[in-house]
Amino acid sequence: MEKLTFYALSAPEKLDRIGAYLSERLIRDVSRHRYGYVCIAMEALDQLLMACHCQSINLFVESFLKMVAKLLESEKPNLQILGTNSFVKFANIEEDTPSYHRSYDFFVSRFSEMCHSSHDDPDVRTKIRMSGIKGLQGVVRKTVNDELQANIWDPQHMDKIVPSLLFNLQHAEEAESRSPSPLQASEKEKESPTELAERCLRELLGRAAYGNIKNAIKPVLIHLDNHTLWEPKIFAIRCFKIIMYSIQPQHSHLVIQQLLGHLDANSKSAATVRAGIVEVLSEAAVIAASGSVGPTVLEVFNTLLRQLRLSIDYALTGSYDGAAAAVSTKIIKEHEERMFQEAVIKTIGSFASTLPTYQRSEVMLFIMSKVPLPSLHQAMEAGKAGENRNRLTQIMLLKSLLQACHHPCVSLGFQCSNMLTALPSSFLDRLLSAALMEDAEIRLFVLEILISFIDRHGNRHKFSTISTISDISVLKLKVDKCSRQDTVFMKKHAQQLYRHIYLTCKEESNVQAHYEALYSMLVLISIELANEEVVVDLIRLVLAVQEIAQINEDNLPAYNRCALYALGAAYLNLISQLTTVPTFCQHIHEVIQMRQKEAPYLLPEDVFVERPRLSRSLDRLGPEVFFRQSKISEVLGGSGYNSDRLSTPYIPQLTDEDRLSKRKSIGETISLQVEVESRNSPEREERAPAEEITYETLKKAIADSVAVEEQERERRRQVVEKFQKAPFEEIAAHCGARATLLQSKLNQIFEITIRPPPSPSGTITAAYGQPQNHSIPVYEMKFPDLCVY
Repeated sequence: MEKLTFYALSAPEKLDRIGAYLSERLIRDVSRHRYGYVCIAMEALDQLLMACHCQSINLFVESFLKMVAKLLESEKPNLQILGTNSFVKFANIEEDTPSYHRSYDFFVSRFSEMCHSSHDDPDVRTKIRMSGIKGLQGVVRKTVNDELQANIWDPQHMDKIVPSLLFNLQHAEEAESRSPSPLQASEKEKESPTELAERCLRELLGRAAYGNIKNAIKPVLIHLDNHTLWEPKIFAIRCFKIIMYSIQPQHSHLVIQQLLGHLDANSKSAATVRAGIVEVLSEAAVIAASGSVGPTVLEVFNTLLRQLRLSIDYALTGSYDGAAAAVSTKIIKEHEERMFQEAVIKTIGSFASTLPTYQRSEVMLFIMSKVPLPSLHQAMEAGKAGENRNRLTQIMLLKSLLQACHHPCVSLGFQCSNMLTALPSSFLDRLLSAALMEDAEIRLFVLEILISFIDRHGNRHKFSTISTISDISVLKLKVDKCSRQDTVFMKKHAQQLYRHIYLTCKEESNVQAHYEALYSMLVLISIELANEEVVVDLIRLVLAVQEIAQINEDNLPAYNRCALYALGAAYLNLISQLTTVPTFCQHIHEVIQMRQKEAPYLLPEDVFVERPRLSRSLDRLGPEVFFRQSKISEVLGGSGYNSDRLSTPYIPQLTDEDRLSKRKSIGETISLQVEVESRNSPEREERAPAEEITYETLKKAIADSVAVEEQERERRRQVVEKFQKAPFEEIAAHCGARATLLQSKLNQIFEITIRPPPSPSGTITAAYGQPQNHSIPVYEMKFPDLCVY
């Protein structure tokens, strides 16, 4: 062998003839079953190949590959393994010059076939399969960087290589318990086809460039489809974890797009299959967070929301084609579809948690825009089936939203220092519209979503139960000073938030969870977004909520009334300790003590329990068990708070939403007009003395001062009440008088503006005694004030 090697190195031009001779001898020995000579010939070829790296090696390689192919074609397992081992040695050699006429198609096919070996002897079967995997690994290494070779990423090759590796991965013992990226494996484990197949798959995917990812992933999806591996989903998740950890991070979004496309292609598959695909998507999204989810973020959510909508339709109709199905199949389908819907919601949360703050805000607005709301801009489906579909869609999308803003992957939910960015007006308006809906479950979701946005310091869990705690220092609250952006946010949206909290408190269908969410909401606003003005407004709001229970215009049940009293007590107890005004704390403490003695059913400890102790005699309570607005105004006013504002009862602003809500009366639908025009009602105008109409008086009439609004809210309420209770004839007369008055004012204005101006220099009498008008230059004319800009 030494002499042969020396000869080959000293006369490289003879190498191809040496190869041809050895190849001829080996083929003859294989056919004559002289396996000892076969092994000698292969050993000689291997050594020559390792020693000679000259340019003329190409022709020698042809002979070598012909011999390896001959061994692989043999039915003897030992010859197949021998041929594979030689090929692997060859694959690890880096050649100096590329080859133009070498084909590896046979080797890909044969090694893939060996990977699927079904030999009777388990040990032999394992050895053949491992040889097949090693051979595929060799083919990949040899071809992946050689531009002149057949492209290994072509579908005809990938459709053989990838399923062969997955087939061996699939037959793993304890596949579920093993780590997707093992750092250290035992020697025995390294010898298994499973471990080898995983290493080979990782190497293959690690070498995949941007344009090749699609061809590498498609066979995986087809394999999982063909072998129904989406339903247990353990293997599918494991496969995609290997894929996501192996490919280059910047290509992550391509895998996710492939999965989304596959989900769309399986729109009419069984719910369990779709749920499996979505679960895999969810796992892949978390891993993709380190890379890039890609530019088509909204497309991801659009696909998921479309699948959610389809699933709701399937669950309602019991059929993929929209036709009614048999009752028995419908029950099963509903259960499966519910599982699929939960999987989609979880996946939306996974995706959202991977996005930066600004993109997550966009996504939430996008999801919210899909929620069907009873507004002028979004059509609601009519009929009973339509109502069911609307309700299910609303609940599912709000669940998705809640999952997106508070996903387990994010430690404290949706973190955003600037509330104006986190809750833009377009998003908040739609969200609060849903807060006024009759469905109790939907209202609770809205409250939870708002709480997730407001709670930026992870205080939420400290208020999961309502109580009148005597010392709040044990809660260890994280409180930051209210930033300028938070102040701007509250100036813009505070009245909206207060109004929805107030109206939600009046709902008869509220249960304990609603009151706990309302309590958390009030407290978190006080901790996260409160300045002095907000604290004052929140106290007024809670006193107004106490008044709802006290006056009970809405005929609320005893439990709801007691719950509102208890909610007020718990909140005022906490805010009094946060404001640290001793006299305020003392008043709150006195009332709570009085309730403990006289009426314990007005405190959270008796109301928010499994079996609440209630009282029917809520209308016969004495004033000492109520928090008094006058007293609170007095004690806080003495500490520098705005006592005028504190002494003004809170009345919610009436807006367009009341007109859109089914629960409001017709009287309130016209309240918007009343609110604008109430202070200039015809009755008052008639009693007032006639005054000169000037530009200034019109300006004053139009100007809408906030201070004036505050003082006149009570009278507005009376006007609204009059519109609700007065007979139609009286209201018609009132509106007619208003129209007449407006017309008379307009007539006066037109008279002033149209009347020609007097001559600035008067009339000049000519010598003949006839008055003669001289033309006056425009710049000398004096125009009435109304014409001057």
